[in-house]
Amino acid sequence: MPVHRSGSTKSRRSRFAAAGTLLAALSLLIALPGASNAAGGSPAGPARGTATMGMGVVAHDGQGGLPIGTRAVQTEGVDVASYQGNVAWATLWNSGVKWAYTKATEGTYYTNPYFAQQYNGSYNVGMIRGAYHFATPDTTSGAVQANYFVDHGGGWSRDGKTLPGVLDIEWNPYGAQCYGKTAAQMVAWIRDFVNTYKARTGRDAVIYTATSWWKDCTGNNAGFATTNPLWVARYSSAVGELPAGWGFYTIWQYTSSGPTVGDHNHFNGALDRVQALANG
Repeated sequence: MPVHRSGSTKSRRSRFAAAGTLLAALSLLIALPGASNAAGGSPAGPARGTATMGMGVVAHDGQGGLPIGTRAVQTEGVDVASYQGNVAWATLWNSGVKWAYTKATEGTYYTNPYFAQQYNGSYNVGMIRGAYHFATPDTTSGAVQANYFVDHGGGWSRDGKTLPGVLDIEWNPYGAQCYGKTAAQMVAWIRDFVNTYKARTGRDAVIYTATSWWKDCTGNNAGFATTNPLWVARYSSAVGELPAGWGFYTIWQYTSSGPTVGDHNHFNGALDRVQALANG
């Protein structure tokens, strides 16, 4: 006679029910914001506001050696953001750094909490300094972000110590590298920003970018070279190809691993040329 194992059947049903409950809980967990990190999944990416100048350069363009000797005179500078905290400006000055740019804003939702120490501290040791804005073209218009930048530290005055503001336009650390825009839309967004910045300050903004990003996301547009100084990012022994239209760079960010502050730059000229840019 067959033996009826009711206890075994109930046990299997209990295990199936428990497995279903566990799967439902895992589905809910994965659906929660940031939960994939907690569950050991892929990272959700950096938090809004934490973007810094050149943070995507190594991942997209790689990293080579430091610049080799050049016949042209170069003036050393740095760029800083909140992750550096209170910067040792006297140490940098004594090492030969003569100018600095500080992140002021990002989008229309972030201001650098260390801006005063960094922007005023560099000025107080004798540096010529300026401010930069990390663009997020997928959040608000170029004009809105330019106004936000000017209103939160990105202004300019002809005091001989203040450089024009910088539009930092590069890979999107929070999503699609071109911020979901076509090349034509990106060019229009940049034009909106720089036109508004000039209307507010009287100065043409410096454009910071990388050649590969500029090619991918603006179609290698050549329409800004006659008005906007170029700050190009390339971590190698030579600056390499420049974006279309620019025959030379004004600033070259050549490393993110320098002493004291990681991001180091060459200004393409002697200190009097840095002062000339400051004076407009």
